[in-house]
Amino acid sequence: MAEESFQEKTEQPTPRKRDEARKKGQVARSAELSSVAILMVGLLAMTWFGSTMFTAMSGMMIESFTEGMAIKLDPLTVQPYLVGWTLDFVGIVAPIIGLLGLTAVVINIAQVGILFTGKPLMPKGDRISPLAGIKRIISPRGLVELAKGLFKVALMTYATLIWESQQLLRLADMGVGQLYDIGGDMILDLGFRIVAALLILAILDYAFQRWDYEKNLKMTRQEIKDEVKQHEGDPHIRARIKSIQRETAQRRMMSDVAESDVVVTNPTHIAVALRYNPESMAAPIVVAKGQRLVAERIKELARLAGVTVVENKPLARSLFKAVKVGREIPAELFKATAEVLVFVFQLKLKRRGEEVSA
Repeated sequence: MAEESFQEKTEQPTPRKRDEARKKGQVARSAELSSVAILMVGLLAMTWFGSTMFTAMSGMMIESFTEGMAIKLDPLTVQPYLVGWTLDFVGIVAPIIGLLGLTAVVINIAQVGILFTGKPLMPKGDRISPLAGIKRIISPRGLVELAKGLFKVALMTYATLIWESQQLLRLADMGVGQLYDIGGDMILDLGFRIVAALLILAILDYAFQRWDYEKNLKMTRQEIKDEVKQHEGDPHIRARIKSIQRETAQRRMMSDVAESDVVVTNPTHIAVALRYNPESMAAPIVVAKGQRLVAERIKELARLAGVTVVENKPLARSLFKAVKVGREIPAELFKATAEVLVFVFQLKLKRRGEEVSA
């Protein structure tokens, strides 16, 4: 066991290992890719619906500050007004909220497929362990997360101070209306630039998550052996079961020799037993076959049961190679087999005639 713990994980994970990891919620997923997709869709939604939302929100606020001042609120009337204002607000923001929710679902399904599991939410001791926390921080994944955070901060700072520095200075001399128009355009333009930069980070992060996921799933050779034993059973036991199955099949095959009509031989190396009933069978069936010692046993059983043994080397070889036990013979062997069966049936009729005359 001590040697197993030092084995390197060099083997690709088995399908069973992948399925177990997926059931535990261990999948290759980039949170950065999801965030960038949601941010991008949000900016596009603001571009499409921003003016409409602003108009609706302005109308709602104007109505609240004008007509709302004349409303007398009391415990009986406050609830209907609050419900009405809430529904109006939800109706304004619902298209964007719905679009963002749909984007979140689609991007996650695109990354990991449809997966429902509660195991990642189960409490674990290593999550509250300070030592485990330190190990996570200094791990490759933790360092990558730190680098991503620093990159985002640097990007936001650069975008705000460098890209829009001239615009920010001009805002000081503008009125409220101009501030809204120019400020809104500036925010959207800045947002799209940031999204474009974060998209590169998200693609790199997804590639890293895939690499790290595959690396963590790798197995040692001993783990693969243990999984095979657990899933399929001990190799020695499986070999013994197969041996018993072969012996059972062979005994069944030998018992069918007595019911055959003819045994075609090589003559010493191969023996094939055939059965044919013209009324119920479309073609002769191989009920038993074997080589060497098995062939000798088939011929011995045939003689004890009074089954005719015919020597036909080409037919015996062809039947042995082409037909499995319990299967009909192929069409190309009909003629040669028919000649043998005609001989056997004629021989049976002759014997019956001799018995009757005796």
